[in-house]
Formats: sequence, structure tokens, C-alpha cells
Amino acid sequence: MEKNITKYPNLKEIGQTVWRQLQDTYSLVMQKILQELDQEIAQERDKKRFRLIEKRSLSIDSLFGEIKFKRNYYYDRESGEYVCLLDRYLEFEGTGTFSPLVEEAAIELAINGPSYRKAAQTLQTLLGYRVISHETIRQHLLQAECISKKREPVHGSVLFVEVDGIYIKRQGKGKRGKGKETKIAAVHQGWEVNGKRVKLKNKRHYIHRGTQPFWEGFEEFLMEHFEYDPTKHKLVINGDGAGWIVACREHFKDRVIFTIDRYHVAKAIQSIFRTHPRYRAIRKALASNDAEKLFLELNSAIGTLEDESKENALIEFIRQLEQYPEALVDYRVRLKEQGIDITGMRPMGSAEATMSVFAKRLKNGRSWVDRGVSGMLTGLVACLDKLALKTMFGRVERWNETKPDMKPSKYYTKKIASTIGKATRDNLTYLKGKANTPIYRALKALAGF
Repeated sequence: MEKNITKYPNLKEIGQTVWRQLQDTYSLVMQKILQELDQEIAQERDKKRFRLIEKRSLSIDSLFGEIKFKRNYYYDRESGEYVCLLDRYLEFEGTGTFSPLVEEAAIELAINGPSYRKAAQTLQTLLGYRVISHETIRQHLLQAECISKKREPVHGSVLFVEVDGIYIKRQGKGKRGKGKETKIAAVHQGWEVNGKRVKLKNKRHYIHRGTQPFWEGFEEFLMEHFEYDPTKHKLVINGDGAGWIVACREHFKDRVIFTIDRYHVAKAIQSIFRTHPRYRAIRKALASNDAEKLFLELNSAIGTLEDESKENALIEFIRQLEQYPEALVDYRVRLKEQGIDITGMRPMGSAEATMSVFAKRLKNGRSWVDRGVSGMLTGLVACLDKLALKTMFGRVERWNETKPDMKPSKYYTKKIASTIGKATRDNLTYLKGKANTPIYRALKALAGF
């Protein structure tokens, strides 16, 4: 009977034990690798320039636990500075308390998640200890900068632009609870169809900052990030009737085709005519892209609304649309009239979807200081445009589709494998215990894997 009453650990206990052991092993392996690398640097350094002073301790919180080791500290005879050459070779100045991998994971969680606090809590839950505070994540994101790509070639004769604004609540004296509009443009080069899925080509986002007019800043953005030639390329700009958006006609003149965003027009029609008998006919007129037909339907409805406020709203709505009747016509018709090939072009109207991505992280009851919202916007644009972020300890580029070759040399791959083998040998507590326990037999059977 005694053979049948062996106490087996449950899956959770085994998982916790193995995880803690892996954390200890990881720290030991990293410590040995960094110390060996520091010794190689010491032997190969320019001894006439760098004089060894002493060894200094460093403690780094990593994704697997704390790493403690000592590295050489030198005096640079040329610059007169004191430096740890290991930190310089690793592109890590050693002033922080956690590794670049922790920084990268924390920033990505903060951008894609609901809050900085949730990002810190998620890391704590996954790793089993508090590795970084929410305020530290915030400070690191505030210091981050986008690393620009090469200028995108413009493959066609047209660039497509979706523009809208998002109101974000601000903090500070006299600002609490008040919203400030952030103006955003999304630029792409057309549509890529893959079965039932449609993807925008080479989509980039422009966040308007500073005091210059929006369209001046936007054109500078185009020049910097695209091989845009204002004498060759036309812009199709889709947005609502806000004054700063409609101003694109004055700025770009005959180089632009402005279209009024159908979502906002349909929303206005719904709010005025939802219970009106002519609601369906008005919607059909909008869908037909016939401006004259739409104006005829709208004007014929004046005086038929029971609510005076809706009558006033209708008159104001008509007055607004009359400022740019051509914007109600399908842009493809206008491009075709100018002799431009419209093959593959689809209806515009992704501005609202773009805004929802920003609103999900920046709104929903949140309020921001100016510097805080600027940092988060930088992070969101880097994520959406797949740009690398330059951070205090390195760079965040997990979402980047075109990463450079990051493979280490075969020498260091073999060295790391050898160090791991030495560190893990005779390092499992269960293998030092009784040989007839189930977990001993299970771990022993894994030898060679």
C-alpha cells in the first residue's frame, strides 16, 4: 500500500518550482556570460588609453529575475572620463535597474493596453515579482523617440489622406475636464485586396504639433517621409466639414480633390430625418453620389419637420454642404475626368476607424497632461506605422516587420550554449533527492532533450 500513497505534486506546484529554477539558472547564466565578456574586453582594450581602476557592482532586473555581477571600471586618458566599457559595448549605460527587454515589454504593454498601471501589473503577474513601476514605464515612454524609415517611394500619381480630429481631456490649472483637439491625418497609397480582406498600402500617420497651420505641417511631413513631388502627385483628402480640414482646398489648390466624409454626412442626416418619411429617399440620394439630387431632397424637406431645432439644423446643414458641393461627388469620377487611371481605387472613409484606434487608448474617461499625451501619441504612431522607438536603454521594435539581422556570431552562440550547459548541470534540486520519486524519474527521462 505504501507504494500507492506517494504524494504527487500538482501541476501548479511543478510549474512554480520549474519556473523559479529557470529564473535562478537564467540569472546565473547571464552573470557568467557578462563577466566573461567583460574579461575579454579588458584583455583586448587599448591599455594605453583605458586604465583599469576597480570593479563596480551592477544589479539588473530582467524578465527572469535579478542579475548581480561586477564589471571593470576604467579611466579614459583621452577624454578624462570614467567608463565601464562593458556597458558601452552592450549599448546599455548601466544607470538603470532593469534590462532593455523589460523596458521593451513594459512600453509595448503600456501602448497596447489600457494603462501604465495595468502594464506594470501584467509584468508582475507573469514574472512573479514587481520588476518595474507604472511611473517608470511612463517616464521611459516620455523619453522615447520614433526612428524614421527611409522615404517611401510613391508608386502611383495619387496619395490618399484621411483626416479627423480627436478631443482629449487635459489636466492642469484651468484645463481640468476640458478637451483639446488633436488633429490627425492618415496617408496611404491605395488598397491591397487579399480575398475578402482589404489592407491599406504603406499607411503612415501624421500628428499635428506646434503652432503652424495644419496643412503646412502636413506637407512638410509628406516631403520628409514620402518621395512626394507636388508637381506630379495629387492628393485625395477625405474629412468632415471642419474649417481647418476644408482649408486644404486653399493650401493645395488644384493639386487636391477634397471629399466630404460620408460617415459624418450620413450621421447628420440620421439625426435630422430618422423618423421622417423622406429619410430613406434622402439616404438613397447620398448613396448615388449625385449632389443635385441630394440638395433637391434636402431643400424639399424644409418646413416638413415637426421640431424647430431640427428645422434649424437642416438649414445649417444645407448651408454647410453648399460651400463644397463638388465634395459630394465620388472622387474617382473627378480623377477620371482628369485622365488619371482609377483601377483598384475604392471609396474613402477610414478616418473614423483611425480615430477609434487613438480614442481607445486616449479617451474613455482619461485625462492627460500635454507631455503625457504627446508621449503616448508617439508610441501609438510607432506601433501603427511599425516604426522602431529609440528609448533610454535601447529600442522598441517588436512590432517592426523589417527588423535588421540580429543573429549573433557563431562564436557567441556556442559560448552561450556551453555556459547554459555548465550552469544547468547538477542545478535541479529534485535530481539531488530520492531516486524513486515520480518527479525524479520524469526529469531523468528528459535527459538529452
